[in-house]
Amino acid sequence: MTSYRQPGVVLTDHRFQVPLDHADPGGEQIELYAREAVASEKAGAQLPWLLYLQGGPGFGANRFTSKQQAWLGRALKEFRVLLLDQRGTGASTPANRQTLPLRGGPAEQAGYLGHFRSDSIVRDCELIRPQLTGGEPWTVLGQSFGGFCAVRYLSAAPEGLTAALITGGLPTLDGHADDVYRAAYPRIARKVAAHYKRYPQDIARAREIAAHLQERPITLPSGYVLTVEAFQSLGILLGGSDGSHQLHHLLEDAFVPTPEGPHLSDAFQEQVHGALSFAGHPLYALVHESIYGQDARPTAWSAERVRTEFPGFDARTTEGPLPFTGESVHPWHFEVDPALRPLRETAELLAARTDWTPLYDTARLAANEVPVAAAVYHDDMYVDADHSLRTARSIRGLRTWVTDEFEHDGLRAGGPRVLDRLLALVRDEI
Repeated sequence: MTSYRQPGVVLTDHRFQVPLDHADPGGEQIELYAREAVASEKAGAQLPWLLYLQGGPGFGANRFTSKQQAWLGRALKEFRVLLLDQRGTGASTPANRQTLPLRGGPAEQAGYLGHFRSDSIVRDCELIRPQLTGGEPWTVLGQSFGGFCAVRYLSAAPEGLTAALITGGLPTLDGHADDVYRAAYPRIARKVAAHYKRYPQDIARAREIAAHLQERPITLPSGYVLTVEAFQSLGILLGGSDGSHQLHHLLEDAFVPTPEGPHLSDAFQEQVHGALSFAGHPLYALVHESIYGQDARPTAWSAERVRTEFPGFDARTTEGPLPFTGESVHPWHFEVDPALRPLRETAELLAARTDWTPLYDTARLAANEVPVAAAVYHDDMYVDADHSLRTARSIRGLRTWVTDEFEHDGLRAGGPRVLDRLLALVRDEI
């Protein structure tokens, strides 16, 4: 355990050993990393704990360089905060193309990754909680997929929670992945239409880039193959508060003149790689649809299958403005991205799996006694608001704040205000 200081905050690194399979506590162990943060002036005080669960799946917790960033400064006014790298992410035991072959072949890798859903994450939290709090419950703050984990927490171990705060992360309790994507594609279409209304000049620019790629897909310096479909997936940016502006600035200077004619610039290619590569979060691509698996039905590349129900997203046959896509993982990702290419067969096995277990206990949620508040973003591109509100009605005592003031990243864009509002709701101050 190592402690160190940044301006106004004391940080402590924690490492924990937890079972890979919680059904076999004496079996193989993996490591979890978490960073504790406490305001310098309160470092020795007895403070309640706030556990932060990052969105994803597949992303480590935020790395803050100042307590003034996002929501952290507000949280440190009254909490000791734990920023957990969920299993397989950040500085916890990694799961990627370099480490997974240590498990064996694709079947062994897929079996291993079956332990990386919210049920295992919550059991991890319950193992480390007594070591930090002395057995006292803590408050959980779940962003996006972290909110999915918080709902699992309410289902499986509510005794570990003082309160649950959820931002953009109320999952469908019983919907299949197909239901999630059937709701998602129309939302994505609305975001794309709004982008082109804001930046009409991007209509021609996006089509010009797509036409260029259709003639000759580009292999980026990293080895990532930029196809038309991969270019379309830049629409994932549109779910953030400044995502439309980011996409516009990316498109506006895409081409440079060369002796062979106009070509996509090195600067454009570098930015595209940063936006699209899964090298830093491969677990996201591998288990993204698995977070919706709850019965004997395979997810079976749900986003790819459901996309065929929305032919307007086919850039090769659709005329007019290029249809960007959003948060979805497709088989071709495991062909174009070198960080995923060796894991294609593993992903296929996960997509075919038929023994997923339910993640949410609806009876227990209906009898919930833990104070819960959730920010639901009115036109969230990543998590369907209608699904979220249906879930909110299924959790006893949950209070919602439905707002169009923020996009899905409201906790980043408006952190102190969002956290203040949720804390007031769980304390019945509103």
